[in-house]
Amino acid sequence: MIAKCANPACSTPFRYLHEGRLFRFERGVSEKGQPFLSFDATRQERSNRVEFFWLCDQCSARMTLTCRKGVGVTPSRVPSELKAAS
Repeated sequence: MIAKCANPACSTPFRYLHEGRLFRFERGVSEKGQPFLSFDATRQERSNRVEFFWLCDQCSARMTLTCRKGVGVTPSRVPSELKAAS
């Protein structure tokens, strides 16, 4: 269950789906049996579970969520040239 914004520096509580931006990550198992997060729907492995993360309106205007191997899901800044396009 999502309780608050995925940005650790933000304490905005999650209330509505129409506010902010929702992210979906699939947690599966790699060849070595280690968990991984992936957006790739073409993978042959079965997904064990789906995890959702949410960024509030203010954070989603300047950040996105990325998944890094060995680290997990973390917020990262959106480059300024991409902000203007969205």
